[in-house]
Amino acid sequence: MQVYFYAKSGHAIGLEGAKRCAAIANELKEFDPILCTSDFRAGAFAKDLLGIRRYVNIDVVRNLHNIMQKRDILLYNTDETNELMQEGMSEFCSLVYNLEELGEIIVDKELYTKIENPSIKKAIFFGDDDYNELFLQGVKESSKHDITLLMGHYFFLGNEKIFTQHFNEVIDEEEYVETIQNSKYLLTASLQTALESISCGNSPVLFKREDKSYNEELIKKLNIPVIESKSIDDTIAEFENIIKSYPSIENFEIYDVSEVKNEISKKIEDYKKLTQG
Repeated sequence: MQVYFYAKSGHAIGLEGAKRCAAIANELKEFDPILCTSDFRAGAFAKDLLGIRRYVNIDVVRNLHNIMQKRDILLYNTDETNELMQEGMSEFCSLVYNLEELGEIIVDKELYTKIENPSIKKAIFFGDDDYNELFLQGVKESSKHDITLLMGHYFFLGNEKIFTQHFNEVIDEEEYVETIQNSKYLLTASLQTALESISCGNSPVLFKREDKSYNEELIKKLNIPVIESKSIDDTIAEFENIIKSYPSIENFEIYDVSEVKNEISKKIEDYKKLTQG
C-alpha cells in the first residue's frame, strides 16, 4: 500500500499546489510518499528545495491509475476533478484526501521558520509562473526600485537581464526558501507564499494578479493587506505605504495533519495484517 500525492502544476499554473502537497508529504515521511506532479520540473523543484524524496511526472490526474494500485492512498491538490472522478477515486483508493478541503493554511512549519534578523528588508515575488508575461510587461514600463526581486521558477530564460534594470537585486528561484525566510517585508501575488512568509514571522503584502483567483475569506480572516491590480510603480508605492504601519496578522493557524496521519497509519497497519495473516 503506497501513499501518493498529486499536485496540479506547470509553467502556466505555478507551484502552489506542489508546495502544499510537499508540506503535508514531509509530515508523512514515515510512509515514504510519492509526489506526482503534472510537470516534471515541479517535482524536481520539490525534491531540490522542499525536502521531497520521491516524485514522478503524471500529466493529468486521471492518469494516476496507470501507476497506482487498488487500495493505495491519495492526497491531491487540483481543480481537475469532478464528482464522478471523485467517486472513482474513493472506490479505487483506501483513503482519499482533497487538500483544499483539509485546511486553508498548509505550510511546512519546519521549513519556514522564524529568522531573528532577516537580511532582506523588502522583496517582491510575483509567482512561479508568468506565462502571459503580465509581470514582465509591467516591469518594462516601470521605474527602477530599491527592492529585491525573487525570480519565479518558470520565468522565461533571459528575463533576468531585464529585471536587473528595474530592481536593485535579482535572486534566482533556487534560493526560494531562504529568500522567503529572510525577507522582512514581502510583496507577493502568491497567497501560498504569503502564508509561508507569515510562518517565518515576516510581513507579506498581497497584490492580486488578474489571471488568478484568491481565497478572499482567508485573506480577510488573516488580515493580510491587499493591493488590487495596478501598475508596478503604483503597486510598489502602495506597498511602501502599507509597511510603514503594517497591520497585525490574525487567526494564523497552520493545519494540523496528525488526524490524517493517524488514519493513514491505521489503514496501512490493517492492510498489513490482512495481507500477512
